[in-house]
Amino acid sequence: MQIDSAAIRKIFSRDLVDILVRVGLIGSLVILCVRVFSPFMGLMLWGLILAMALYPLHKHLVKRLRGRQGTAATVLVMTGLLVIGLPTVILGSSFAGHLHEVYSNFQDKTITIPQPDQTVAEWPLVGKKVYHAWQSAATNLPAFLEKVKPQLEQFTRHMLSLAASTAGGLFMFLGSLILAGIMMAYGESGSAAMKRILCRLSGPVRGPKLHSLSTATVRSVATGVIGVAFIQALLLGIGFILADIPAAGVLAVFVLLLGIAQLPAAIVFIPAIAYIWGYGDASTVSNVFFTVYLVVAGLSDNLLKPLLLGRGVEAPMPIILLGAVGGMVSAGIIGLFIGSVLLAVGYQIFMEWVDEAESDDLLAEPEQPDPPSPDTPVSD
Repeated sequence: MQIDSAAIRKIFSRDLVDILVRVGLIGSLVILCVRVFSPFMGLMLWGLILAMALYPLHKHLVKRLRGRQGTAATVLVMTGLLVIGLPTVILGSSFAGHLHEVYSNFQDKTITIPQPDQTVAEWPLVGKKVYHAWQSAATNLPAFLEKVKPQLEQFTRHMLSLAASTAGGLFMFLGSLILAGIMMAYGESGSAAMKRILCRLSGPVRGPKLHSLSTATVRSVATGVIGVAFIQALLLGIGFILADIPAAGVLAVFVLLLGIAQLPAAIVFIPAIAYIWGYGDASTVSNVFFTVYLVVAGLSDNLLKPLLLGRGVEAPMPIILLGAVGGMVSAGIIGLFIGSVLLAVGYQIFMEWVDEAESDDLLAEPEQPDPPSPDTPVSD
């Protein structure tokens, strides 16, 4: 069998080699850029999400400051750092000092645990177990610690891991807030550039729609997360103050941070309920009232999130909710926003494809001729 040399020359022509070289160079450049940018991916995504969520407030502040974009962004960032960062630093410093004091007392064997009150045994469900464990620790603390040593070590490792993860997430959030301020200062040019990219990828008609949909989805999820966390912290803070719980304001700020981090508020309100029943001076009726109030306020996010998620978005609320929950399960807190945006955009593209198919079918359907009138003569 003879090989056609002309066909071989055609396959391996200069044009094909040039295309392969260019594709290889572009692919290599993309891979290298992703590797260089990957350490900052989470920070950039958080900064972009915060900038999109806070940009309406930034625009309102710009009008008040007579068009000074940088000043408005600086005011927003400094306010966020003072509202979130300062109480967190105070709380962390106080908590670290308390842990150091407990550890020093334990090393010096001067730590003492008071005997439990008889009312502890009357707590619902867990009262008797808590009372006996508390009494055992108060009577002979070394023996009690030796008895629960495996559970205590496992609990300590879990709490240290949770504290490290929470601290890392908090520092990333504060850093992304600063980055969001820079993005908001150049918000108009950045939005125009993103719209041009989407128009280049999906066309001049669909690009602006996807841009608006992505922005509205991020703002909706931010309202459903940060807004719900603020409402929940406010409700629990009022309950802490009325129940005369110490450091009620600090606990409310901690609830706000837990809500933003998508951690359950039960971490705070369950110990608060235990304090009410163990050390409170109010009556049983008052304790029951505050217990019910704190439980309802602590679980209010389960009702508020479905109501606030998806508002103002051209996609059904269940789609936004499924995307947010699925994204959070698969990718953590950042997936809360990415998952909802991806599912909303995918739903919109799919429905447009369905509508285009229906319109094509209507255009392709031939027109049926009108039936002959009874008065019309029929030719042979």
